Amino acid sequence: MSNHQLEPCTDRYSRQERFAPIGSHGQKLLRKSHVLVIGAGALGSASAESLVRAGIGRLTIVDRDYVEWSNLQRQQLYTEKDVRERLPKAIAAKQHLEAINSEVCIEAKVWDVRSEELTNLIDGVDIIVDACDNFKTRFIINDVVQQNRIPWVYGACVGSYGISYTILPGETPCLSCMMDLVPGDGESCDIDGIIGPAVQMVAANQTAEALKILTGNIEALHRKLISFDLWSNQFSRINIQSMKNEQCTSCGTEATYPFLQSSPIIGNEKAAALCGRDTVHIRPSRTITLSIEELVLYFENQEEITIETSNSFLLSANINTLRVVLFNDGRALVHGTADVEQARQLYNKLLGNYPT
Repeated sequence: MSNHQLEPCTDRYSRQERFAPIGSHGQKLLRKSHVLVIGAGALGSASAESLVRAGIGRLTIVDRDYVEWSNLQRQQLYTEKDVRERLPKAIAAKQHLEAINSEVCIEAKVWDVRSEELTNLIDGVDIIVDACDNFKTRFIINDVVQQNRIPWVYGACVGSYGISYTILPGETPCLSCMMDLVPGDGESCDIDGIIGPAVQMVAANQTAEALKILTGNIEALHRKLISFDLWSNQFSRINIQSMKNEQCTSCGTEATYPFLQSSPIIGNEKAAALCGRDTVHIRPSRTITLSIEELVLYFENQEEITIETSNSFLLSANINTLRVVLFNDGRALVHGTADVEQARQLYNKLLGNYPT
């Protein structure tokens, strides 16, 4: 335009509205929709951006991690500035997404999602987009959506391989039904690597399916498990409807939702080594709130602790050969070890005398 001004906001979704299956009616439905994206890594950032650009009304994005240098190769929302500031992914995503589309209400949660957290998040949610990095969380999502009849789009990728499937409670097989077809936690991008195009392919499938559901185009859903390998040029579509199991404990006629039960506790904390990362994730067994400002003051006079960086959400410090990132919800990532007991002892040493 000759006057260098932006086009009126009313024209924002015009190209999408001209797509007949969506149209102006579908756009209005999108504007009323609430999407929950669990995970703000590669898939989560890509899917969240597409949905925000499409004009959904509300987005909740949840992630437990922060932005690191290795993320920038494929996690499209983030910048070097986010890495230097050690911003939590959910917070960095919110900031960038709001700059893309200020019309969308965006809520960011720096949480480790388990059944309690997820139950508190699903009120009013129309669809859940899976962008997790572990199957424990996915099975919790699976049970919650079955119990509450919320559709969700499963997706995963590693190397040049990707997979996605749309799960409709009461209609399609659930994740537990199809366990033999999905990759397990033994495969991860931290071990096997990943290329960006595989992420984009899965995210494109996921967001297309989400748009179909949110605009009422249920008949257009794929209803098949899609998998591909971009490097070996393989693509498959598998009809898995026959895998729906009426005895399934997650979606069967007498479902007990087993993955909503409490996670195992080690000592007074829940701790787990993260696959391929030489890192242990620890969360307290009870809800606590840490003041990062106070933690900085608390650690400053301790000779063995060197504070690397801090912000409103977390503190990163070096202790001997290990690096510990403490979040304000009491969680910690202990980098440099896969030994859960060693990480737990360090966590207790750091916070044992801290008033919580």
